[in-house]
Amino acid sequence: MDKGLIRRRFARAASTYSERADAQRRIAEQMTRLIVRYVPRSAYRNVLEVGCGTGVFTRMLLHRTHPSRLWLNDICPEMENRLTDVLNERIRFCAGDAEQMDFPGNQGLIASCSAVQWFDSPERFFCRCSDLLTDNGYFSFSTFGKQNLCEVASITGNALEYRSLEELKDILRPHYELLHVSEELIHLSFPSPLDVLKHLQATGVTGVGSQRWTKGMLTDFCDRYSAAYRLPDRNVRLTYHPIYIIAKKIAS
Repeated sequence: MDKGLIRRRFARAASTYSERADAQRRIAEQMTRLIVRYVPRSAYRNVLEVGCGTGVFTRMLLHRTHPSRLWLNDICPEMENRLTDVLNERIRFCAGDAEQMDFPGNQGLIASCSAVQWFDSPERFFCRCSDLLTDNGYFSFSTFGKQNLCEVASITGNALEYRSLEELKDILRPHYELLHVSEELIHLSFPSPLDVLKHLQATGVTGVGSQRWTKGMLTDFCDRYSAAYRLPDRNVRLTYHPIYIIAKKIAS
């Protein structure tokens, strides 16, 4: 995983992400609803959000939970400028790779929305989160399953190493009680394959490859995408496959 490439792509998309991230906004809304349903108010004293980006999920979480203290983390330092409306003495931003950073302990809730699929080792990160939580702390996150952006992957051959819901459950069970696990498919439609690529670029979700596209490659991609994924209304399909998990730390 080229973390530098990922950081640069999301940094370039910072100005367009909030406007174009339709699926991610829907996922953030569902994550917020689940946290409010399963996580008690006592856990909101100290909260850490990992992979906050431009703050789409952050603002929803703040509106519904009102944490006493909130640490916001993202791999892109540039995201701090997108969060100035929420940052204050109790809400702090810390830039860096969440897999490498030393976060404050005693967290009542660690939350992450649409981020951990970019990690080299989600397994190690889940274990670290357990160490950072209080004995009755909660770990709540969304990630993506194996059908995520399957249309693009089928043509380009580039895809992240997504874990299935069952794989994630097996990884989490030694450290957490699973309170909620679910998944869904979100189908978006676009006028053309080129609009699909523009959407992915505007949200920073352009896969793990760094190959430059030639005009011929672009034409071939659009032709194959249209042939395979054209909808009855002449638009083309793009699939997101979010997975939602609310877990409670197993006290030692």
